[in-house]
Amino acid sequence: MTHSDKLAAILAAVQTDPGNRGLARDPVDNLFTATAGDFERACRLLAGWPVAAVFTGFYIPTATPAAFETDGPLGAVLLVRALSAMGGGGTVLGEPPVQNAVRAGLREVGAAASADHFGHDWPLITLERAGPAADGKCYTMRGRDIRPHLSDWIHKWMDRDLRGHASIGIGDGGNEIGMGKIPHETIVKNIPNGDLIHCRVPTDHLIVAGVSNWGAYALAAGLFVLLDRKPPADLFDPDRELAILEVMVREGPLVDGVTGKQTATVDGLSWEEYSRPLLEMQRILDS
Repeated sequence: MTHSDKLAAILAAVQTDPGNRGLARDPVDNLFTATAGDFERACRLLAGWPVAAVFTGFYIPTATPAAFETDGPLGAVLLVRALSAMGGGGTVLGEPPVQNAVRAGLREVGAAASADHFGHDWPLITLERAGPAADGKCYTMRGRDIRPHLSDWIHKWMDRDLRGHASIGIGDGGNEIGMGKIPHETIVKNIPNGDLIHCRVPTDHLIVAGVSNWGAYALAAGLFVLLDRKPPADLFDPDRELAILEVMVREGPLVDGVTGKQTATVDGLSWEEYSRPLLEMQRILDS
């Protein structure tokens, strides 16, 4: 398989819609087709310089307890590990519970990421990060405004610095930062409640996946493909990923964004279904 073949196979593994959110409700004009080519461009951006500041954290107000979700922080941990394995590095920014979870996950694998500093010209990655709609509010898929629960300084920082940095957005619902790159009409015809919740903030490149963590996994796998490197043995290992998630859920705390429960699950999926793309990436990277 060529590099392009492998990248296409990796992207195909994550561009499904297990939550039936409407990512490709229109077979021609949808969130996947609207971002054609962005995944490879995002991979090539980081392959040239494997460092990044990753912003993540999506608040679930209806959870028990209300908390940030597992989708986003878990993918950020794998992405930082991948960048470090390539001789680069990353930092993860988010609200205190997100930081708690990320630090705990990285400690579990003997890695580290600093939220204190990063290069002023590093690429920015927004991973499952709620962003403002046309009215300035940040919405859940059900139309709940969660902006009051998000740190205002992060939004102010991103509003300023997204314009000055190369940026990659990763999302799975239309309401995350980066989705402003997709025409509003496309969001509306595919995503229920899309007219209200569509985040209007674009990024240079946008990766849409069935689960946002999957998009982060795909980005990491794409870097190994382009750099002709083999990943560390445990990087795409589902068992290792579950152990990391268990620690992060406890230490954040974090909750499943669909069930609202403090469990080591993501978007209400069984671990078998959730980890399927990891196994596929292992196969592709070994081929």
